[in-house]
Amino acid sequence: MTLLDIENLRVRYPDTHGYYEAVRGISFRLGSERLGLVGESGSGKSSVGRAIMRLLPDGVKIEADRLDLEGEDILAAPEKRMLFLRGKTMSMILQDPRFSLNPLVPVGRQIMEVYLEHVKRDVTQARARALEMLAQVRINDPERTFDLYPHEISGGMGQRVMIAMMLIAGPRLVIADEPTSALDVTVRRSVLEILDKLVTETGAGLLLISHDLAVVSQFCDRVLILYKGRIVEEIDARDLARARHPYTQALLASIPDMRHPRSHLPMLDRDAIACLDSTP
Repeated sequence: MTLLDIENLRVRYPDTHGYYEAVRGISFRLGSERLGLVGESGSGKSSVGRAIMRLLPDGVKIEADRLDLEGEDILAAPEKRMLFLRGKTMSMILQDPRFSLNPLVPVGRQIMEVYLEHVKRDVTQARARALEMLAQVRINDPERTFDLYPHEISGGMGQRVMIAMMLIAGPRLVIADEPTSALDVTVRRSVLEILDKLVTETGAGLLLISHDLAVVSQFCDRVLILYKGRIVEEIDARDLARARHPYTQALLASIPDMRHPRSHLPMLDRDAIACLDSTP
């Protein structure tokens, strides 16, 4: 079943010369699977995720021949409908919980708010469900953590709280935008395993936005490679090491390998792939 169907998506930001096109006509479908969207900084990855959620600033133009979520036209939906869809049908886990969580509200209450808004239960049921979600994201003492403020928890715990908050209402589509970029390398795998487990158990579709090819190769089923706002390659994650596009090959070559140390890492040869940006 297709959860997300995108055809010819374009995102344009206003600038001094009119508009800059950050996303330039990308198309893909997402079902109950884990899809990785990979590219370097500035390639348009986050713009894709925010365009799907309709969370881009005023003045930014989002255009598409099709942008459907479970058959519903997202671009045509009024904002009131989007407020329902965000959280209930689709949710987005952002990069850094320090800037995503409300510093004035205990984390447990923030998780409860999502449940109360979208599932319509009473406060007692919402609290119980929030505690259950904290346990599911492997927080050892949910009762204690429930009453803590964001500044009182670590980055890893904060990201787990964000996962609990974004999944508590049972969304069908989860967009994770660099969910481990602000975390220590020692806790990244644990957080990704939690996210993967919860998404798999619910049958949701996951769009994992990342610049880390190693991460998406381990946790995704398919991978889309984004270069300057265009998808230049689509490949099964298990075949990523055999990618054929020169940009994907360059990204793979730049990954450090502790088993085979090198004196220097190769840099991206943009002249060799300049033809990718030849279309205005």
